[in-house]
Amino acid sequence: MENQANKQSEEVLAEVYRNTQLALQSISNLLPQIDDMPTREELLRQHEEYEQISAKTAVIAKDKGIELKDPNPFKKMMMWGSIKMSTLTDNSPSHVAEMMVQGTVMGITALKKSLGELSPDAHEEIRALAEEFLKMEERFEEIWKERL
Repeated sequence: MENQANKQSEEVLAEVYRNTQLALQSISNLLPQIDDMPTREELLRQHEEYEQISAKTAVIAKDKGIELKDPNPFKKMMMWGSIKMSTLTDNSPSHVAEMMVQGTVMGITALKKSLGELSPDAHEEIRALAEEFLKMEERFEEIWKERL
């Protein structure tokens, strides 16, 4: 059973890392397209928080001997193209907010699924990090919904 808990913990940690990397990439792709200063400032603030969670994830992974993989380069390229096309026709604050809500909802859904499958004897440090990240994503979702 211990092995199963370790495997689940690793999967949750990988999910947190994958989500932070995709969020960081999305924000980096969006920033050059954004003229609205309050929107830019919010994106930069959230980028910083994603970086902090990503760094915590990397530290835990290193401590536990877990190898984290970056998201698929093809997926990152497709995301970049999608963001460029979407903001080409509309880079308004409300459209950016809509895109960010979609991204955070996908992240929240994936995290809740991973956390729901986590056994009670999973690594507490990893569970706590995932729950912290989930709260952060839910807070970001609310921030963006207010801008729609």
